[in-house]
Amino acid sequence: MTSDTKLDKVEHAMQPDDTPEIRALYRAFADEHLMPLWTQLGDLMPVHPKPKAVPHVWKWSRLLPLAKKAGDLIPVGRGGERRAIGLSNPGLDGNAYISPTLWSAIQYLGPRETAPEHRHSQNAFRFVVEGEGVWTVVNGDPIRMSRGDLLLTPGWSFHGHHNDTDSPMAWIDGLDIPFTQQMDVGFFEFGSERVTDYATPDYSRSERLWGHAGLRPLSQLQNTPASPIGAYRWEITNRALTEQFLLEDEGQPATTAQGHAAIRYVNPTTGGDVMPTIRCEFHRLRPGIETNLRQDVGSTVFQVFEGRGAVLLNGITHTLEKGDMFVVPSWISWSLQAETQLDLFRFSDAPIMERLNFMRSKVED
Repeated sequence: MTSDTKLDKVEHAMQPDDTPEIRALYRAFADEHLMPLWTQLGDLMPVHPKPKAVPHVWKWSRLLPLAKKAGDLIPVGRGGERRAIGLSNPGLDGNAYISPTLWSAIQYLGPRETAPEHRHSQNAFRFVVEGEGVWTVVNGDPIRMSRGDLLLTPGWSFHGHHNDTDSPMAWIDGLDIPFTQQMDVGFFEFGSERVTDYATPDYSRSERLWGHAGLRPLSQLQNTPASPIGAYRWEITNRALTEQFLLEDEGQPATTAQGHAAIRYVNPTTGGDVMPTIRCEFHRLRPGIETNLRQDVGSTVFQVFEGRGAVLLNGITHTLEKGDMFVVPSWISWSLQAETQLDLFRFSDAPIMERLNFMRSKVED
């Protein structure tokens, strides 16, 4: 007998007959703002996760034109702060949440525009699927944003963006807004009306200090909760994935599975995730590869960086091409299929789930 079947057999065991006394008791509960456990056990303690969030795919071919239209009509500046358009999960009651713990948006900055500085408790990152010409300034450190780069803005860091070119640029943002809002831990503070440094260096000060694989500056021996590296550059990510496949071709155990190379971006001070609440990874599949069907506790979001393929979400196949984004809510079954070489950026709330000991996964052979 399955757990679901067992639950079905007992779910009405504590439901008493409808009597005037019972109705009076329940009215007394309501008057005192009380709710008996026996009327809600199935919702509070399900046999397995039953997310309100639903799997969903956002097509880049539709997102980008809408972001450009917003660029024509909506000014960027103090007040709204950012021309960022949140991806709203259809199952989450109209909130601009991609999942119960994660927020993601496409952000658009027009030619020569500046997004003013502010800071907030929420941890944030940017990932660039195409374009260049924007610098994000984090705690006074200008950081170039280019195709394939992962840019970090740890919580409570002042940050703004400026476009130094005559062309617009769009990228995706990821934050832990729903989690921090649910926990009531959010703070926000305005900063400079512009940005504190309009320099346009190829490499930020944080990269110059920390961006040397396996080497730690002796001037910086204190561990930090988020990575001190402002940008994880595409050329390094690409080289790491390429070398995994070359080692696989040589018969070495370098990939996560046959034809599936992957890396995790890490905090060099701890070896852990780049931010306390968000895990970032990059995956590359050889043409024709299909990953095992799996389920995971927590939320995962992908963006296709390059290539064509498909994702199977709860038994439904969705085609994928460059820029497309999709969310995998908790315990939803999913697998990836590569038509061409398929490169994908991934972020998730795994650090929260692991630290709280809620993480669980199921993988089919």
